[in-house]
Amino acid sequence: MNKTMVRRSNRNKFIIMAVLVVLAAVAYMTVGVRFGNEKLVRYAMKIRTPKLIVMLITAFAIGGASIVFQSIINNRIVTPCLLGMNALYTLIHTIVYFFAGAASIFVRNANAAFVMDLVLMGVVATVIYSYLFKKTKHNVLYVLLIGTVLTSFFSSIQTTLTRVMDPNEYDTLLATLVASFSNINSEIIVLSVIVLAIVIFVLRRELALLDVLTLGKDQAINLGVDYDKCIRRLLLGVTLCIAVATAMVGPISFLGLIIANLARQLFKTYRHSELIAGSTLFGMIVLVAGQLIVEQVFSYTIPISVFISLGGGIYFLYLLLTNRRV
Repeated sequence: MNKTMVRRSNRNKFIIMAVLVVLAAVAYMTVGVRFGNEKLVRYAMKIRTPKLIVMLITAFAIGGASIVFQSIINNRIVTPCLLGMNALYTLIHTIVYFFAGAASIFVRNANAAFVMDLVLMGVVATVIYSYLFKKTKHNVLYVLLIGTVLTSFFSSIQTTLTRVMDPNEYDTLLATLVASFSNINSEIIVLSVIVLAIVIFVLRRELALLDVLTLGKDQAINLGVDYDKCIRRLLLGVTLCIAVATAMVGPISFLGLIIANLARQLFKTYRHSELIAGSTLFGMIVLVAGQLIVEQVFSYTIPISVFISLGGGIYFLYLLLTNRRV
């Protein structure tokens, strides 16, 4: 199949996926709504519109960040959640509740909490993982091993703090640690969009070099790319995108793994612009359709993160066993 046919095929796939996203969004906004009652319609739209917007933003942030992260580490089975970034988010929130209390400004003020997540996760994750990648020379086995150790380390500290925490504050904390679109932080939607727009604008040059970076460090340097600087800046961007998503809905393990690899399997291309777009569209379909099922079939009894974690774990084992790599 020549390049022209591949591009035409990918374009048709994008169109189909975009249509599926629109259909899923329309179904989410209309299924179960009593259109005969104007007040109920307005109430339903008021409740569902912020959820839909947050799901689209989350899919964009996690989908794009996962593709970029896999290109940085040069392996398709690695995503930020496997290196302890979700555990780091959980630990940061637990520390805030433990030392500052549930009445602090970083808990009660959504914007202050959002900024705190961005700053702490951005600084800590960038320092840790930049050093980790450099020290291991991007060896995926070492990276996964150390990521597992970091996850256990962060989780152990978090568990210790929750055991001695005030029970009332622990109940408040627990609601923020489980990803659920039924309990979204809609107050930071505008701020989240602004942060993502700034990240894309600042890293536009590095994002344009992703196709070159995947050739390897030596080849990228020979082509005039400041490899280490690009990796550090892209890693910071990935961390901020993950922080934006988790700050709005909580940690969603394995979502990035699922949608990034589905995009790579469906779109046989090296172009990161197409891979990021495909991953984002897959994320929107999974989140919107999944949340529709959670609300209409399971009546909110099971959060969507449970299904994503279960499916993602099985898919991760499948990727390991089949030894798929790009």
